[in-house]
Amino acid sequence: MNASIPAIAPKGTNGAPSGVIDTYPSTDPDCWWSASQCTTPKASGVKPDIAAMPEPRTLGYGFDDGPNCSHNAFYDYLNSKQQKATMFYIGSSVMIWPLQAQRAVADGHEICVHTWSHRSMTAFTNEQAFGELWYTMQAIKLVTGYTPTCWRPPLGDVDDRIRYIAQQLGLDTVLWKYDVFDWEANDPSVTPPVTPQDVQANYDKVIAAATSGTFNTTGAIMLAHELNNYTMQTAIDNYPKLAAAFDHLVPVGVGYNKTQPYVETNYSQPTFQACEFLALNLFSSIPVTFGPLHRPPLIVLLRRFPSYRRPKLTIPIFADVAARGGSVAGPPPSSSGAGAKPSGTSGSNTKSSGSGSGAQTTGSGAGVTLRVSGLTLVLAFIGALALVL
Repeated sequence: MNASIPAIAPKGTNGAPSGVIDTYPSTDPDCWWSASQCTTPKASGVKPDIAAMPEPRTLGYGFDDGPNCSHNAFYDYLNSKQQKATMFYIGSSVMIWPLQAQRAVADGHEICVHTWSHRSMTAFTNEQAFGELWYTMQAIKLVTGYTPTCWRPPLGDVDDRIRYIAQQLGLDTVLWKYDVFDWEANDPSVTPPVTPQDVQANYDKVIAAATSGTFNTTGAIMLAHELNNYTMQTAIDNYPKLAAAFDHLVPVGVGYNKTQPYVETNYSQPTFQACEFLALNLFSSIPVTFGPLHRPPLIVLLRRFPSYRRPKLTIPIFADVAARGGSVAGPPPSSSGAGAKPSGTSGSNTKSSGSGSGAQTTGSGAGVTLRVSGLTLVLAFIGALALVL
């Protein structure tokens, strides 16, 4: 592969930009997004970036910089709205918070690569850039059972050399045209400072553009983050307005009819046309299909069904969930000291009830107590049998 990589020099060292952008030619020979927002490569044989949605009045809904230990309330909210998204995961974070990554797959979100260390990709050597992508793919495969086929460069920093390396790994490059800059809010290193009011104004611009007909021919992809409690709560606050302004909010892959988002063929998601036919924001009535080797774990099956009567079932094998400060079944106990959790209203150190989760985790050490219904137990038993058949 090395001999075929476009002969473009790294624009920095070890992921740190060198300032070459100040002297970079205005002709943009490398299709360097950081310099020109170029998305159509100039090197032969390199695929164009995905930067917009092909369907009108459609938003490619997604979030960068996950997973993290406090995103359960946010994912509960998305579940309550039957909404799926594209999650761009940092490889090192996947290894730190594997249960959260597993939950994303079990919930039906599309997972893409967001590099291992979240640094400027054009400032790496060929070998370093390869490692940033390949090790993240392996981490996601190890934790979830699936190998992504898409990626997003941190800060959008990509040129034809990096695109080619990603392409050889089977990764489509996904960028954006609209940025709410939530990741810069309240960051003292950002000049001029970005305030929450600025972020809300950026959301409002996208919503106003959708309402005014800007996306009547071609849809949009917007950059937002599950970086921290603030960015996730802001996403929750703006979700109803985005859903009202756009006809469809879908993962990027669904908008491109990418029914198999992973290398493994035992997982599928619906086409855009199927979602449109059902007039849903996303495929709540068309379940994501898991293969026999990668079905959701039992704890995920338990949370799929709403509870009616709630006898207690203690499963000691999940005792480490509380100790780790997270769970695919719900937010960690408030006594765990894991920190603030976003919720539909506000507040730190709160537990989100979610909608239709049907299971909560409590306690620590000896076991995790799950409150489930009789129907849930029957369905979970059937699901458990399926895991071993």
